[in-house]
Amino acid sequence: MLKWPDVLALATNGNPPPPRRVEKTAEEWRAQLSPEEFRVAREAGTERAFSHASCELFAPGRYRCVCCGTLLFDAGEKFDSGTGWPSFTQPAADNVIAYRDDRTHGMHRIETTCNVCDAHLGHVFPDGPPPSGLRYCMNGVALRKDAEGDD
Repeated sequence: MLKWPDVLALATNGNPPPPRRVEKTAEEWRAQLSPEEFRVAREAGTERAFSHASCELFAPGRYRCVCCGTLLFDAGEKFDSGTGWPSFTQPAADNVIAYRDDRTHGMHRIETTCNVCDAHLGHVFPDGPPPSGLRYCMNGVALRKDAEGDD
């Protein structure tokens, strides 16, 4: 399980190799995604707080990257952070999330992207609950939820 020092090291020194790689042109992504999914996942946008239904959804299941379908989070790690974005304590596996130092908008944050296709997911913060102490604050539009038991 990653802790904040591990996340900072990955954001600074590089990420583990992805389990596989998906690369498409912007035109191919546009044909596959809705305009909002493209804006958030491919152009590093942010959805409005409390705008996505998954903020209030806590049913069992798994969350995948909206772009490439990589399994990113399990609903068992989801919690109500009160921030207006779906939040998780840890990813489904160690090498599915990539971390990048983000100093945009006058802030210092750690951006999270899909390690398989580079889709922008959101950011990770060191103010989550135990055991990880992390809060993966994700854009709901960047995730697609499977029903429990779906592969």
